[in-house]
Amino acid sequence: MVPLRDCKAWQDAGLVLSTTSNEACKLFDAVLTQYATWTNNESLGGIEGCLSKLKAADPNFTMGHVIANGLELIGTGSSVRLNKELDSAMRTMMTLSKSQPLTEREKLHVSALDMFASGQLPKACDLWEQILQSHPTDLLALKFSHDTFFYLGYQTQMRDSVARVYPFWTPDIPLSSYVKGIYSFGLMETNFFDRAEKLAHEALAINRTDAWSVHTIAHINEMKAEVKKGLDFMKETENNWKNSDMLACHNYWHWALYFIEKGDYEAALTIYDNHIAPRCLSSGSMLDIVDNSSMLYRLHLEERPPPLVLPANFLAQKWHYIQDLIAVSCFCSRGKTQFHIVPCREPGEDHELSLAPSLGLPLCQALVEFENGNCDKAVDLLYPIRYQLIQIGGSNAQRDVFSQLLIHAALNSKSQAKQNLARCLLRERDEMRPNSPMTERLIRKAATVHSVV
Repeated sequence: MVPLRDCKAWQDAGLVLSTTSNEACKLFDAVLTQYATWTNNESLGGIEGCLSKLKAADPNFTMGHVIANGLELIGTGSSVRLNKELDSAMRTMMTLSKSQPLTEREKLHVSALDMFASGQLPKACDLWEQILQSHPTDLLALKFSHDTFFYLGYQTQMRDSVARVYPFWTPDIPLSSYVKGIYSFGLMETNFFDRAEKLAHEALAINRTDAWSVHTIAHINEMKAEVKKGLDFMKETENNWKNSDMLACHNYWHWALYFIEKGDYEAALTIYDNHIAPRCLSSGSMLDIVDNSSMLYRLHLEERPPPLVLPANFLAQKWHYIQDLIAVSCFCSRGKTQFHIVPCREPGEDHELSLAPSLGLPLCQALVEFENGNCDKAVDLLYPIRYQLIQIGGSNAQRDVFSQLLIHAALNSKSQAKQNLARCLLRERDEMRPNSPMTERLIRKAATVHSVV
């Protein structure tokens, strides 16, 4: 492992940290490294352990507060409105930032996080991008911006943010190979599959335990419906990424998707039982719960629903749009369709709240209508917003569950017009994912149900 950077090392890298504590600087680097690699490194004490020691090493280190609060806000989806401890931590950070001399870069980090906490995600990204224009190797700004673009559904911006700084990430810079993986994901989400796969393999050639680059390749194979290639790749690389505790569940989810795609539900359920459900229950993390919920709903659409498995504190959670909506789909699949939509406040400049009337509410209503057997109504709600759903964020693969829902609703409709729509949607899907076993199954179902080829 590369030695953790002290005050002088950060200064030499052009990323001055306003603290005199070498220990605080090294712990900041330890947290950043674990964030970038998606792994709690127990030899370092894990992220939580490092954050605790970081605060003790220099309680007034503003960037220590920035990385701690940022990981809570961006990494867990927690909000200052519901989490009073986080709200207090943000207030402490803001007070500290005004009471000591900071570099312009550090001030922008504080402001960006303040924007994110208030729901102004696009403005937060603008500030992180401003940092990267002058400091292209600021990995914290790059990761925070990348993750936030992901939540916004800003795929092109997510890709281009990394493209602008990628030439500066020479092999001598710590964690540079992981930037290849970050860049590859943005390329993949914008359908530059060949370039994305090449970069991901370059990253894995440097560090085969890079779970995020494995994840990019898993996406590529899933989006292209290359089932055998995907299954072989996940099996061959499993020992390299299974200990990446923050991403392993998600990679197992991708592995299970291949089995659902090919109709091998027992194999998918084996992965669910052995890896996804246990990790979801033990970690309670946002991503693990979403993977669990998404897989349950996909199996429900395939009429193979396993038992509902979710952490006890599930209903107390509030995340970003894509996670919330996938969680709602999971509950709907179990007949829990009585929801009370309670607006918490006027949206103001809160980006996600502003999407509620046009996207969040009709999508939730469509889920409920489908479960209640009102397929015509579900189609009426879903079809007009299908091209706007990118705004709820997440990946193409995550949002595809709603495309599948629309197809199933149209297939099961009593309306001939909507049945015809189902066939149109299936032809479209067949063009985008040639040789998809799932699409072929649904086309056969449409021919049988509607007596039309």
